Amino acid sequence: MSEAPPKHKSAERIAFIGGGNMASAIIGGILMQGVPPANIDVVEPFAETREKLKSQLGIVAQASAGPALAQATLVVWAVKPQTFKEAALQTRFHTKTALHLSVAAGIRSDSIAHWLGTERVVRSMPNTPALIGKGMTALFARTAVTADDIQMIERVIATTGEFIWVAEEKLLDAVTALSGSGPAYVFYFIEAMTRAGADMGLTVEQAHRLAVGTFVGAAELARKSDEPPEILRQRVTSKGGTTHAAITSMDQDRVMMLFMRAMHTARQRAVELGDEFGAA
Repeated sequence: MSEAPPKHKSAERIAFIGGGNMASAIIGGILMQGVPPANIDVVEPFAETREKLKSQLGIVAQASAGPALAQATLVVWAVKPQTFKEAALQTRFHTKTALHLSVAAGIRSDSIAHWLGTERVVRSMPNTPALIGKGMTALFARTAVTADDIQMIERVIATTGEFIWVAEEKLLDAVTALSGSGPAYVFYFIEAMTRAGADMGLTVEQAHRLAVGTFVGAAELARKSDEPPEILRQRVTSKGGTTHAAITSMDQDRVMMLFMRAMHTARQRAVELGDEFGAA
């Protein structure tokens, strides 16, 4: 599990290719760690997003890649999978001496290294709670990435929440299915609980507050407990009681198996994204 790494070095210059939500989350975090806005470069083709970066974070973004990127110590790739190759080919001549961190889903590091002409590539899979500093990110480093490179990556990612390293890149597809897409699963169940609560007579606001509070509390209990979730669930499930009735109903409908199947489907889509958009 991650530990708080040291603060950023003043000489570090960080460039972002793409200035959307995930990039903004990381930028906000490193600004709080003391990196001056002048040490952050952003390439963002959409004018509306550039204006948002300026008004919210004080960052003046550029519409296209330029020679200024050659000063970057680290380049963070926060682009959509389908635009990664084009962006990389436009940028590679300015960034060959930099360390590269990708937060793009599906695109494999072999493709990234080929497009950028460097082996110093770290691939990651963050999730959207990074926007509030509560993210969960998995990281994979290619063999050319040094111990100092890893420390720098950790300083950046720690601003968004917790992180783990995986030894095999293919595991990032499983991470994508589990924690990358995971917030949507939580929101899906909150939505269902809210609707059911409203159906049973609560106001939508009351049901929503109860559902969100239940997820927050249960997640924190699971985090702090040494016992597996199965045991925690059993302790709430008295035989013949209300929880037992609900869990029995879900088991009869094979909810757990269907949920697991959905996650395998998400993993397969991550593999397909790499095949579809990662070809050299």
